[in-house]
Amino acid sequence: MAVKIRLARRGRKKRAMYDVVIADARAPRDGRFIEKIGTYNPNTDPATINIDNDKAFDWVMQGALPTDTVRAMLSYRGVMFRKHLQVGVNKGAITQEEADKKLAAWIESKDSKIEGKTEQLAKSKADARAARLEAEAKVSAARAEAIAAKNFVEEEVVEEEVVEEAPEETAAPEVEATVEEVPVVEEAPAAEEAPAAEAPVAEEAPATEEAPAAEEEKKEE
Repeated sequence: MAVKIRLARRGRKKRAMYDVVIADARAPRDGRFIEKIGTYNPNTDPATINIDNDKAFDWVMQGALPTDTVRAMLSYRGVMFRKHLQVGVNKGAITQEEADKKLAAWIESKDSKIEGKTEQLAKSKADARAARLEAEAKVSAARAEAIAAKNFVEEEVVEEEVVEEAPEETAAPEVEATVEEVPVVEEAPAAEEAPAAEAPVAEEAPATEEAPAAEEEKKEE
């Protein structure tokens, strides 16, 4: 039976995570498996790889064939380098102690590289965040200055309007005073002409007395 070390997908849509499993080569990708030896999360930076190195090494030494992706992961964790050294020990090329020293030195160097990369990514993220905050602060300051300048201009316009309207309000009472004085001058002659209009009515009174005299002359005839 051909045995493979491969990934079994799990997780939600567009946020996939994988299990590192030992499975029969004829089984479906996400189907039955023999043993689970780790997990792989590509959504982080750097990607999170949790593998039981001892179990992976045992299966590799027994002939399990890793897929291309899993082979890269095992190389990243030093499992494939450990296999290479163990093959040399089995052939008598090097001793077990030498192999263990080389493996320990390789792991130490690899861990330092991983730690340096992690620190560099964290620093770059912090720098990017600081730059973003500085840019936002500049935008906010520019916006505040623009608002202050706009308010200052509006205040100047309001003050100019108030100064221009002041002379019109002082001139208004003088116009009203002249309008009120004009009728007082014109009403004086009208009061003196009223008796002159009634004089002709008093002179017509004798005309009314001649009417009975004419009627008496007609009766005598």
